[in-house]
Amino acid sequence: MSELADRIHGGWLGRIAGNMLGKPVERGDHWTRARIDRYLRRAGALPLEDYLPPPSALTPPGEPGEFELRPEWGACVRGAIHGSCRDDDVDYALLGLGLLERHGTAFTTEQVGERWLLSLPYLATFTAERVAYRNLANGLRPPLTATYDNPYQEWIGALIRADVYGWSSPGDPRRAASLARRDAVLSHTGNGVYGAMWAAAVIAAAFTADGPRGAVEAGLARIPASSRLARTVRRVVALHEAGVEWADTLTEPEAETGGLGWIHTVPNAAVLTAGLLYGGGDFTRTVALTVRGGLDTDSNGATAGSVAGVLCGAAAIPEQWTVPLEDTVRSAVQGFDGASIRELAERTVRLAEGGG
Repeated sequence: MSELADRIHGGWLGRIAGNMLGKPVERGDHWTRARIDRYLRRAGALPLEDYLPPPSALTPPGEPGEFELRPEWGACVRGAIHGSCRDDDVDYALLGLGLLERHGTAFTTEQVGERWLLSLPYLATFTAERVAYRNLANGLRPPLTATYDNPYQEWIGALIRADVYGWSSPGDPRRAASLARRDAVLSHTGNGVYGAMWAAAVIAAAFTADGPRGAVEAGLARIPASSRLARTVRRVVALHEAGVEWADTLTEPEAETGGLGWIHTVPNAAVLTAGLLYGGGDFTRTVALTVRGGLDTDSNGATAGSVAGVLCGAAAIPEQWTVPLEDTVRSAVQGFDGASIRELAERTVRLAEGGG
């Protein structure tokens, strides 16, 4: 396997594994950083080096409702994983792959919407994506699909759709950001769009950067410096550079952005940036710190895993993350359920080598 193929495969594996790690505790208003660490401590799982332990591992078990996991937890905790769980954080990577294979890098925002309507069930969408889907079905066209009756325009949905544009643009963050923007404006505006551009650029830069800091900086270069997203990411970078501890680094942006809600792009970008920087390119440490950071844990874990997977390559991801996935992805996207992760990576390599 070539280095490019190994890194793209690492991105796919990292996204899926990071998503699975964060999925059981995806509810940022309940699963705070403190509660996640309390769960892990009672399960004897700190430092976190594997998927979340099941509730049966807790000693003592906790009060009723204190450690209530998402309903899907039984298929995504350690010892119970047999292939990936279905999740929108992976569905959109598959949609993006199909979009690029069908239309190439000249795709239009309207064609993004068409792929949604043809390939993705309405009830598999959430927040801004569900609004945009409904607007499309009602005959609206971009940019109205993003702005009409949509209170979620700056939430994290567009960011989670960005990975495939980074994987297919290795070493070219400018192109990755441009492609991600064309996708994002179907459903988002402002920082919601900038989040997608930043994430795609970070992933593209991870192929050639000397570490996560270089990739994060390359991503910042692709979004407006005055945006709240850029200012928040730069603040986390500065705190890391100053030698502030990971938990203390998160406290400041948490106080500054907490009013935005746990699914907004900006506070989640702070958690993601901290996970990448303090993870230092180590896959396990990166996804563990990111998920322990709370908020939209499965989305952040997925993006952090994608970046870390590209940085280190599939061969360097520890087996406890990859073997349980059984090279199988489950998805609501038509034609992709049960697909081989390795084959998805190979298809992405063809896009990257062919210039999209």
